Amino acid sequence: MGTTGTVMRELRGAQKTAKGVSLYSRYVNRPAGRVLAAGAYRIGMTPNQVTLLSAAFTFSAIASVALVRPSWSLAALVWGGLVVGFALDSADGQLARLTGRGGPDGEWLDHVVDCAKMILVHTAVLISFRRFFDLPSEGWLLLPLGFLFAAVLTFCAGLLREQLGKAQQGRTQQGGTRSDGAAAPPVAGRTAAPVSRLRAVALLPADYGVFCLVFLLLGDRTAFRLGYAVLAAVHALFLVMFLAKWFRELRSLRTAG
Repeated sequence: MGTTGTVMRELRGAQKTAKGVSLYSRYVNRPAGRVLAAGAYRIGMTPNQVTLLSAAFTFSAIASVALVRPSWSLAALVWGGLVVGFALDSADGQLARLTGRGGPDGEWLDHVVDCAKMILVHTAVLISFRRFFDLPSEGWLLLPLGFLFAAVLTFCAGLLREQLGKAQQGRTQQGGTRSDGAAAPPVAGRTAAPVSRLRAVALLPADYGVFCLVFLLLGDRTAFRLGYAVLAAVHALFLVMFLAKWFRELRSLRTAG
């Protein structure tokens, strides 16, 4: 087992691409996850154990939203739990790539925890609204349900886009030689594009780490409700944009195949 410095250098070389990643994930969450992955490696944790630790932090914070009356101290604790859980969510994948111990079971567990997190966090907000908030009208109870719909649909559609894209590219590669012996044309969207800083900034409102920041407003229920409503509107807009983009990409893969 190498020194912590050696492990950190190896982890920096085992990072996923920065394409399609917001500035928060690139410069805050992934570096934090790298530190946690190095610590987990040093004490002999497995990637799946790190995933479960991430779930423990995240679900404890979410349960607090539903069960505890909002206050500034609760705001700090919830935000801290969510942020640490998110960093550990990055650490499990980094540890898996470092140790070569990743596999379909770990990927499945990671996706299950992510999906549960999305469902439960908005459900907890709905419960908190009902128990502790003096809402202007009952219609505000529909807001967490709408946010939940946008978050889960974005997650599922994005996951399907990734898997269907890989399957289509695999079929194209299997038949990747034309009858005249020449190589088949490249699949649309396969050329690596430079990472766009403007895109990384534009993706910030859709980043889970930025979403966690709204819980720092829990000490002021009106501010939290309005901040949550703004993020819900932004995520709904991003959902429409992502669905259109992913549909075009998959159609181009079918055409190219």
